[in-house]
Amino acid sequence: MNDIATATLDGIPIQKAKAEERAEPLWGAVLSLSLGVFGLVTAEFLPASLLTPLAQDLGITEGTAGQAVTATAVVAAIAAPTMAIATRKIDRRHVMIGLSLLLVMSSLLAATAWSLPSLLFARVLLGVALGGFWSMSAAIAMRLVPSEVLPRAMSIILTGVSVATVCAAPVGAYVGDVWGWRSAFIIAAGVGLVTLIVQFATLPKLPPISIASFGALRDVSRNPMIRVGLLLVILTASGHFAGFTYFRAFLEQVPALGIETISLVLLAFGIGGFFGNLAGGFMAERSLRSAVTLAPLLIAISALALLLAGSSAGIAGVAIAAWGFAFGAVPVGVQTWMVRAAPDQAESAGGLMVATFQVAIALGAVFGGVLVDTAGVNSAFIYSGAATLLAAIAVACFGRKHAS
Repeated sequence: MNDIATATLDGIPIQKAKAEERAEPLWGAVLSLSLGVFGLVTAEFLPASLLTPLAQDLGITEGTAGQAVTATAVVAAIAAPTMAIATRKIDRRHVMIGLSLLLVMSSLLAATAWSLPSLLFARVLLGVALGGFWSMSAAIAMRLVPSEVLPRAMSIILTGVSVATVCAAPVGAYVGDVWGWRSAFIIAAGVGLVTLIVQFATLPKLPPISIASFGALRDVSRNPMIRVGLLLVILTASGHFAGFTYFRAFLEQVPALGIETISLVLLAFGIGGFFGNLAGGFMAERSLRSAVTLAPLLIAISALALLLAGSSAGIAGVAIAAWGFAFGAVPVGVQTWMVRAAPDQAESAGGLMVATFQVAIALGAVFGGVLVDTAGVNSAFIYSGAATLLAAIAVACFGRKHAS
């Protein structure tokens, strides 16, 4: 059993496993994790940009083809909290390599799919890889670098998400138009293969340091700081996706922008997310509570700006770019918060966080859709602003309360 010492971060009591502290960071291994999430998120988003040709080729409707995305999200939500349990006796190096191998297999199977069931099977494999990789990445990062630079390591890992978010849809659409939709999945398989090579070269042996179980999930869920983190996730992610899903509808209806301008605004959102990811790591190293409080607060301010002055194309563009910047900072702060609240059960904490995030994505998109259909597009942004403001208040109040 590792020696456990009590420490604090911004006044938040944390436990630190002394035996796992590294004197020098293994940045090459951290980069391999970044490549992994880049490949996984790229593969996750590809169907959205290839929906029409994919549906035509397989002889199905676009709505049915869209279930390829749903299948991945549902399986990821299940895999996230259970992956550490299913692999509890396996070296974490082998687990991460295995999940990257699933990415390669899934992409190749999707590229050769001949029917909807074969495509869904490929996407189920991707969901397993996505949920498992996401849930364990923060816990593994904690074992690759000294604790004081963990936010920087998480920022590097999550840069892969930001780059994939910006690049996956436009690159997938372009490649699909030039060489066919199957070629896009072959490229995704190539990214997974590069990830495998880098992981073989850089990841050290990482024997499991605790035996994960459903009991461990229950114990972690009782940790007050974990509960604050999960509340932050459910409010921020549902608020974000309630608005984000309907950005295009808002921009078409309120400032009445053309498709070319809307594309530029959405690109600004993606670029903002990239820099927000870097800024989130910088802030979390200095004040973790401030980082996880200010990010949802900025989303709330951006939503308010859209509601009050969104008819101005310039203000709408700036507000959406600021929204992207803020949301880009969220995963770095939240994952750092979770693993530092329960470092001896970091894999279980990560699994709960990813599962909660996936549920929040679905809730936000569905609830936002109901609001848009019944009360207009502005109502979705009212919910976004209210939910993210509550998230900021919850961290500021409950985080301080439990720390004391």
